[in-house]
Amino acid sequence: MSKTFLEYTADAVVVGAGHAGCEAALALARTGQNTVLLTLNLDSIGFMPCNPSIGGTAKGHLVREIDALGGEMGLVADKTALQIRMLNVGKGAAVQSLRAQSDKNAYHTEMKRVLESTPNLKILQAEATEILVEDGKVCGVATHHGGIIQCRAVVLCTGVYLNSETITGDVVKKEGPNGFSAATHLTQSLIDLGFHVRRFKTGTPARLDGRTVDYDKCEIQHGDTDIYPFSFMNDTPPENKRPCYLTYTNLKTHEIIMENLDRSPLYNGVIQSTGPRYCPSIETKVVRFQDKERHQIFIEPEGADTLEVYVQGLSTSMPHDVQRQMYTSVVGLENAQIVRYGYAIEYDCIDTLDVLPTLEFKKVEGIYTAGQINGTSGYEEAAAQGLMAGLNASLKLQGKPPFILRRDEAYIGVLIDDLVIKGTDEPYRMMTSRAEHRICLRQDNADFRLTPIGYQLGLVSEERFARYQRRYALYNELLERLNERLSPKIAQPFLEKYGFGGLNSGISYAEMMKRSVPLRDIIERFGLFAEYTKDVLETVEITVKYEGYLKQGYEQIEKAKRLEEKLLPTDIDYMQIEGLRLEAREKLNQIKPLNLGQASRISGVNPADVSVLMVYLAQRK
Repeated sequence: MSKTFLEYTADAVVVGAGHAGCEAALALARTGQNTVLLTLNLDSIGFMPCNPSIGGTAKGHLVREIDALGGEMGLVADKTALQIRMLNVGKGAAVQSLRAQSDKNAYHTEMKRVLESTPNLKILQAEATEILVEDGKVCGVATHHGGIIQCRAVVLCTGVYLNSETITGDVVKKEGPNGFSAATHLTQSLIDLGFHVRRFKTGTPARLDGRTVDYDKCEIQHGDTDIYPFSFMNDTPPENKRPCYLTYTNLKTHEIIMENLDRSPLYNGVIQSTGPRYCPSIETKVVRFQDKERHQIFIEPEGADTLEVYVQGLSTSMPHDVQRQMYTSVVGLENAQIVRYGYAIEYDCIDTLDVLPTLEFKKVEGIYTAGQINGTSGYEEAAAQGLMAGLNASLKLQGKPPFILRRDEAYIGVLIDDLVIKGTDEPYRMMTSRAEHRICLRQDNADFRLTPIGYQLGLVSEERFARYQRRYALYNELLERLNERLSPKIAQPFLEKYGFGGLNSGISYAEMMKRSVPLRDIIERFGLFAEYTKDVLETVEITVKYEGYLKQGYEQIEKAKRLEEKLLPTDIDYMQIEGLRLEAREKLNQIKPLNLGQASRISGVNPADVSVLMVYLAQRK
């Protein structure tokens, strides 16, 4: 046992320097809190142990919201992107999402540089072993080598490192991802504090030597150029430096997997923890969808400084010899050489019903949790939670009210509300279908929704706020200009090719757009609006084109807010409220919702229970 010594005195300690930990530490430091960031290894800061990409369906929304609030992920993603694309372009504006293939090493290096150059922030390579508590409040963190860091707030961002084990075939190692060390001492401290700890798993595919891939047999996928970047601080998208490629598994691949299923840790009992539903291993896909003759496989670069390529869609924990057979059965990979084998990883996480909507632990004041310790999957979900946990820890240290985003304000609000009100029994992934107000929560308007709030909270810089003000002014200016009217004589010849004829009066540009005339065609025909940037043009076009749907969306938000505004006192003993069903009483007592809106979303609470609560509140007044 190492002799204990006082290593630092700080306002806050962040445990873990993955995507949650980086945003949490930056939020704390940028709002004036003296912060120490602990990491098992400095080389794992901002590390991408799985796919080196940022964004994707719904995840791109989260990145834009993080950026709009003054976070860092969007800036680093733009700076280190190898390729950027807009997903779901053939669908409605609400579900279109940015996705960038990132340079893994460059992302780590840039995020580490940002952390190192941030005032109020110290970085320390050390393993946290115990959260120190006194009189129901956090007072410090102990490290494995006897160091004590005194503090008044702790943000736990342990990712997949907490008591982690990697599994390939029958080989189980006590280690974190990519061979990094596991955090083996903290779990017991969390259990002693009252956290409900459970076991989740995720996995990753093999990495191949890119020189051994036959790209001529694959379908090339180029990046997009006519799009906007992740960060509202940048005017143009990143340069597309590398293509990605598409190929498919086949019946031979599936046959190899089925013949060796008894050697799969997922099916022979070695792995018993819960894995991600929406990012399954290839074994799970082949077993679950036996009617499918093939599955998509994406060949994606790991970085500009390496020949390694990532094989998205072939995540596996099969033994090494089976992996070799499986990979070389895929078209284009016949001669592929594996440089890193795939593996599954199990890790400890908590039940998020143990935490408040601020992400603070209910049983000990000053402990916050963010990222995969909360049962989520994905870098973007982690970063969003990290920013919110760090910000709320800072607000508490300053004696200010907490900051909780509602479901109608941001995807971040949906994410956290789902976790702390509904809970999750499997690794949680953000999807557009989870957001009931998604028509109003698009990625193009994230700054309009959130940047003024971030500015008030001290996270948004003066430069960022000035950019938001300019964009918002241009947006309103263009909306006004679109109401200018053209005479039938000028407009009629243009509109005929869209099937509109017989104009009896003038028509505005906005009215043309409502008739499904693209804004780009109007610009090209009349030589207008060249001074407006791509992002302003897109937000304006969506506003005009979807005006009716947006109006309905905002009306629904106002209805939902009425329940959110009916606050529930935290001292209610729901077991004493007559009329509530037993299940509802138990769930309400466990979760302690802050308002009727949250209460209505708890699994096991039905509309009749909500009506009982409304009557109870009226009587209590």
